Amino acid sequence: MILVSVALVALGVVYGLGRGVLGHFDSETLEPVEVARPPEAVAEGVTKQRMAAHSVGANDGDRQILFGDFHAHTTISFDAFMMSIPVVGGEGARPPADACDFARHCAALDFWSINDHASNITATDWSNTVEAIRQCNAQAGDPANPDMVSFLGWEWTQAGLTPDTHFGHKNVVLAHTDDDRIPARPIAAALGGTAANPPPVLTRGMLALQDARYRDLAARWTALSETEACPEGSVRDLPLDCAEVAPTPAELFRKLDDWGHDAVVIPHGTAWGVYTPPLSSWDKQLEGAMHDPERQTLIEIYSGHGDSEVYSDFRTLTRNDEDELGCPEPSENYLPTCWRAGEVIEARCLAEGESMDECASRAAEARQLAAQAGVSGHVVVPGIQSADLLDAGQCRDCDQPAFNYRPGGSAQYIAAIGNFDETDETGRPRRFRFGFIGSSDIHSGRPGTGYKEVRRLSESPRRERREGSGGLIASYQRGEPEEPLARARSYEEARASLSGLQLYETERVRSYLYTGGLVAVHAEGRSREAIWDAMERKEVYSTSGPRLLLWFDLIEENGTRPMGSELTMRDAPVFRVRAVGSRVQAPGCPQSTLDALGEDRTASLCASECYRPTDERRRITHIDVVRIRPQVEAGEDVGSLIDDPWQRFECDGDPSGCVATFVDPDFPKLSRDTVYYARAFEEPSPTVNGQPQRCTEWTDGRCTRTDLCGEDGECLSDYAHRAWSSPIYVDHPEARRSR
Repeated sequence: MILVSVALVALGVVYGLGRGVLGHFDSETLEPVEVARPPEAVAEGVTKQRMAAHSVGANDGDRQILFGDFHAHTTISFDAFMMSIPVVGGEGARPPADACDFARHCAALDFWSINDHASNITATDWSNTVEAIRQCNAQAGDPANPDMVSFLGWEWTQAGLTPDTHFGHKNVVLAHTDDDRIPARPIAAALGGTAANPPPVLTRGMLALQDARYRDLAARWTALSETEACPEGSVRDLPLDCAEVAPTPAELFRKLDDWGHDAVVIPHGTAWGVYTPPLSSWDKQLEGAMHDPERQTLIEIYSGHGDSEVYSDFRTLTRNDEDELGCPEPSENYLPTCWRAGEVIEARCLAEGESMDECASRAAEARQLAAQAGVSGHVVVPGIQSADLLDAGQCRDCDQPAFNYRPGGSAQYIAAIGNFDETDETGRPRRFRFGFIGSSDIHSGRPGTGYKEVRRLSESPRRERREGSGGLIASYQRGEPEEPLARARSYEEARASLSGLQLYETERVRSYLYTGGLVAVHAEGRSREAIWDAMERKEVYSTSGPRLLLWFDLIEENGTRPMGSELTMRDAPVFRVRAVGSRVQAPGCPQSTLDALGEDRTASLCASECYRPTDERRRITHIDVVRIRPQVEAGEDVGSLIDDPWQRFECDGDPSGCVATFVDPDFPKLSRDTVYYARAFEEPSPTVNGQPQRCTEWTDGRCTRTDLCGEDGECLSDYAHRAWSSPIYVDHPEARRSR
């Protein structure tokens, strides 16, 4: 009887732990450090910037270039939470308060936003996040001249299994934080995400016995799996604790309109192939309510997940008239993953002594199965290793590209396409007219990590992995190695035998994760309102992390039009680009950070490396100008419309900066609407995953050996950091719909 009682008590304890009774929500740590950045440090930065602007003739009065990050996750996001647990070497909770302190005292940002996955935000998390952001702003000093502005937001995280159902991820950033000017809850693309189907309660309880962090995990699993979707009805009449769901962009925009609050929607990861199906493109997002030109005005072209700027005309897959998928042959700029799968199977087959015809047949089968497997094409090859894939699936003519690049999601492609079923009063097709920004997409509560090339500040930090926890966390480990067989299998067969993350290229992707970018704004002051106004004007630009200064203007008789402008003219447009390199960083952290955070917290949160600029600036080596002539008829070849670079200006190495002035003499005679933007390049410097392909051996123009970024080392190689201006959109009054 006693044994039964003890057993029942033990069972009750395990059950309670599995329900998360002793767990804590990461959002519960509310208060950031009650210390602002020293006013003299902020003022010194403004002075140095104005001196640099003066050296290239960019005297904009009281305007400042401010730097921020509009894409930061804390461990409220479930994927971030899973990266924080002991078994993967995680460092534990990183709540919104940590993100505030990092943005202010480590990265020295001028502004930032919190963008946890909406599908992972409970009612408690949202309430706590709102309060944390308010407290972060409360420490900023004078609202008219704060040391930093913190914005509230979330990420709408959508991923479809097919190109027709995939719309991708979008960050929602809110202008205000007052109760009457923000939604009562974030809007998700789906209910719960990966956390909505946790293991059984008793299994969770057994895990929770091992470590306090697993008790927090049990609490999150329970809360997220038991959150119900909101019923139909007016958004203001819905329960506070339900999950508001919008499965398409159209529904997201409709719900934001119902709330009626100022918000900007920023697509990101548009070319990132980890979750984006092959053959995906942005054409369908120009249809009807799938695009809101009033809210969706900016696009993130660079982040810790890479560069999504450049259009390349390679094909990831083929599709025949019967809508069947196939595998294209390799080209100079692209090795399809499906083709490489066939090569690996064929080599194994020949090594076993089979005939050439038999092995060729198996290779063809492998290519077809890989094509049908979409983003997981590699798993049709049993026991395949990351090194076997070489640089398959990667954009070879891109710098720091997004992993498994999708050209139909590149910023250049998006700027070039049109919807000819929807035209305006002049006959012009519907088009995207985005401003360009960068951000981090960091998942460790560290906004603005690109100030130094330290791998711990990237999305792919070095981690000391711990053994244990058995199969429950197997999906967050590599799993057991498979025997390398010489015949391919279907995706369905692979899924039945592999753990969750084995279906994705979690090892190879580590070479394609970076320290992250920044968004810069030309603002008429440091206030929230001034930053928001600059965003609405699209007078913004992106950097790959360092704080380059960039101006891009169209010169008119009576003044200039800045980046982000839209105008109509007949004459040949004249432009000017001015760029100044970023300030070289000194090692360590300033004393003000140590005073605010203490040595231990500076080490754990900032990795003992902070934004700490010297007076030396990196040199601008050259400036590229890209010209895009958007489609004037349906089906017009996009590649032929993009001139990249259209013009290149070599700089003389003057550390004070570089200036280029140019004209487009073709504009009047072609009578086509045209898009122009500029890229400014710094001198190359050691950068985390600066050369992500890491090809160490080439044979007949093909990569035949790679060196992936592993667990050890900083993975540094030279990369020319850069800044991308927002485009200037110049319409011709006589431009016609078709020719």
